[in-house]
Amino acid sequence: MRVLQIYPKHDYFTGAAMQVTDLARGLAARGHHVVVLTRPSPHWEGECARAGVVHRELPMRSGADLASVLGLRRLLRDERIELVHAHKGRGRTLALLAGLLGPRPVLVLNRGVSFPVDRWTRLGYTTRRVGAVVAVCESIKRRLVATGVQAAKIEVVYSGTDTERFHAGVDGGGVRRELGLGAGDFLVTQVGVRSWRGFADVLEAMTRLAPRAPRARLLFVGAAPPRIAALGDLARARGLGDRVLVLGSRRDVPQILAASDVVVDASYAGAGITGSIREALACERPVVATAVEGMPELVRDGETGVLVPPRDPAALAAAILGVLEDPTRAQAMARAGRKRVEAHFSLRVKLDATEALYRRLLAARGPA
Repeated sequence: MRVLQIYPKHDYFTGAAMQVTDLARGLAARGHHVVVLTRPSPHWEGECARAGVVHRELPMRSGADLASVLGLRRLLRDERIELVHAHKGRGRTLALLAGLLGPRPVLVLNRGVSFPVDRWTRLGYTTRRVGAVVAVCESIKRRLVATGVQAAKIEVVYSGTDTERFHAGVDGGGVRRELGLGAGDFLVTQVGVRSWRGFADVLEAMTRLAPRAPRARLLFVGAAPPRIAALGDLARARGLGDRVLVLGSRRDVPQILAASDVVVDASYAGAGITGSIREALACERPVVATAVEGMPELVRDGETGVLVPPRDPAALAAAILGVLEDPTRAQAMARAGRKRVEAHFSLRVKLDATEALYRRLLAARGPA
């Protein structure tokens, strides 16, 4: 197959970007010709070269960027693309517009967030031009169906974790030393600090936890420089001082998760299934997450982790304290979580499902 993945951004250290990279690399390893289209980015150029896939760049400043629409039309012709998988709203719009002007390969759209679907987005998903919509969890599929997208058109394909990279044998000792942590320190980690990821609730939970867990430390990962300073200010305002640690974008996420005693996610909007929770379970680390959207599809409360209501710092603090006070039970849930990831949320499972979907759509279309 000759496949184009459209990712209309230049960021690389995000869950969505990593999923595109892993998908492209995995498909290429299975013998397919894969092209990844992004905004200009040295990170993407290097990663695609290492992954053995073709990298192309277009400005993609907006969905109506005519130069990018025309550039995409040329790319489709030059690379003889059979199937386009468009990620993000801008990628969807550019792919639809390019199809009006030139080649019309099979088009697959990706839906990885649970925000409300507006009228324009709904039109993009329901047009006959789109062969399938990939939803990253059943919860998002239900939302799409409720907006008028045909259920038969939606394929649920869970985002996948590379279980050879994320596993229980990863050594987190170097990260703990970097952070100045001793053997008795209890590290609570949240990866991702957008507002809707609930970082303020995590800080409030830490404030409640601190008197009962004097050696607990909180680590945020993935903060942009302005957010790093802001989180420090918020921590000091709550009297947490140096008990809150903040890191920017990192490549050593497996080691960071392995260094953690519990990984949390306090998202209250937007999420499908948070990647860091999936990756933490792959590393057999205990998890506490909010019961929003697709998270219960991964975290079975009391079996593979602990779920709490969103926007409830008291419940979050109590769940974290439960991990601290009963590490044997927490570790048993984490081991069960690893098995669940291997069975349903691994990169291999995602590649199998995506490849099968692509083949089915191309077979239904017939010869070009």
